[in-house]
Amino acid sequence: MSTSVSRRQVLAAGAVVATSAALVAGSEGAAAAAAPTASGEDKPKTKPTIVLVHGGYADSSCWNATIAELHHKGYTTVCGSNPLRGIPTDAPYIGSLLDSISGPVVLVAHSMGGTVITNAAAGKSNVKALVYIAAFVPDVGETQGELITKFPGSEVEPVSVGVPYTKADGTTGIDLYLSKDGQAAFAADIPTSAFRVLQSTQRPFDVASFTYPTTAAAWKTIPSWGLVAGKDKAIPPACERWMYSRANARKVVEVPNSSHVVMLSHPRIVADLIVDAATAVS
Repeated sequence: MSTSVSRRQVLAAGAVVATSAALVAGSEGAAAAAAPTASGEDKPKTKPTIVLVHGGYADSSCWNATIAELHHKGYTTVCGSNPLRGIPTDAPYIGSLLDSISGPVVLVAHSMGGTVITNAAAGKSNVKALVYIAAFVPDVGETQGELITKFPGSEVEPVSVGVPYTKADGTTGIDLYLSKDGQAAFAADIPTSAFRVLQSTQRPFDVASFTYPTTAAAWKTIPSWGLVAGKDKAIPPACERWMYSRANARKVVEVPNSSHVVMLSHPRIVADLIVDAATAVS
């Protein structure tokens, strides 16, 4: 092969490569120009973090079954360890937890936790929805003591045991524990073995929790959802319905045969309501 032929071949091959590259670049540019720009509607929606707050006679583990359902649906969850000392302590504590979370939050509470989130969520712009699960929904100035006696049917007082404790300032407080005889009043629809574990690992609450007046009502500015436990003997179902109605809850689900601990006996229904709220505000 001569040197001149070799050079012609090389030059010809180079021209072909250059032409092909130009054609590919041109087609890619045309495709890019033709592709629509992403609008706000095309961007994937950010799922809110689900923050769950327990009530009295319980700890964060009461949400375990519900959390498993939420994780299966792709939600990030955080459990707030409610101090159960009353609004002046509990609400700022949960409020600080909310401040630590970036992005939108759906705030969920059971029982006395409802009072806590009603106060704690006030003024928190990242809280997009409140979900009350067999929970108190007080208005400003109201106490839990007033609400639990507003309708007949609560049976927890006789199975609550008062235990004195010494506070940091040296004064004496009274903690309430659920007795071993409290299943019918608190958790009638879970196995006795499960109730025994719950009763053994419970977090007591200060009896003064019933006396502190609510100082803010976040449900007046944040949309709410509610679940009624139809056979609740802690907070009467009639009281739950009334509180949710007053709060103009966007959706209320009733579980006719559920005891107070509906998140233990019917976790999927609880999770579905939480997801309903999360979807509505996402």
